[in-house]
Amino acid sequence: MNPKSRPFTFLIGLVGLGLVTTVVVAAKQTTPQRTPAPVTKSAPRAATPKAATASKPAGKAPIVKYSVPPLPSVGFAAVRPMDIVRATYDFAAQHPEVLKFVPCYCGCGAQGHKANESCFVARRDAKGNVLEWDTHGFGCTICVDVAREAMQLYASGADVHSIRAAIERKWTPGNADGKTPTPQPPAKKSS
Repeated sequence: MNPKSRPFTFLIGLVGLGLVTTVVVAAKQTTPQRTPAPVTKSAPRAATPKAATASKPAGKAPIVKYSVPPLPSVGFAAVRPMDIVRATYDFAAQHPEVLKFVPCYCGCGAQGHKANESCFVARRDAKGNVLEWDTHGFGCTICVDVAREAMQLYASGADVHSIRAAIERKWTPGNADGKTPTPQPPAKKSS
């Protein structure tokens, strides 16, 4: 090897090493690190039914867990961050006893929607499981925001009458023309 080419070879090697290091560092920064899920042992159980009863939150009736299909790909960006949109779709699926009595205000009544639940759920089976999603909720901030507010009120312990009253107080002024023809919740039982 020519003694004059050694610095050049060394320089090429150094540049190559720097390039490899850069690629490795970049790959580590963009590759999500996966932590294995903790392994828990439980007793064997029977096949899970389509609608299973979950634990009962304080002061509320048992929650029925409905089965749902995967959310569809809509071909456009959702109007809110996807985790928020996903949470509203999940709330609509799991809590029809709330959102079928909460009006929507975006004008979707013209599309046949009866309540905020209709903005997310197109069809259910006889047991209440979601068979088909309505994609309207992906593209409408009003639908998502009304559902989110109802979800937050529900999580705070509010009943469906209080939730509807709060939504109507906030959304009806200035939006009455776009309000869905939503039925009133069943009358409260006297104690």
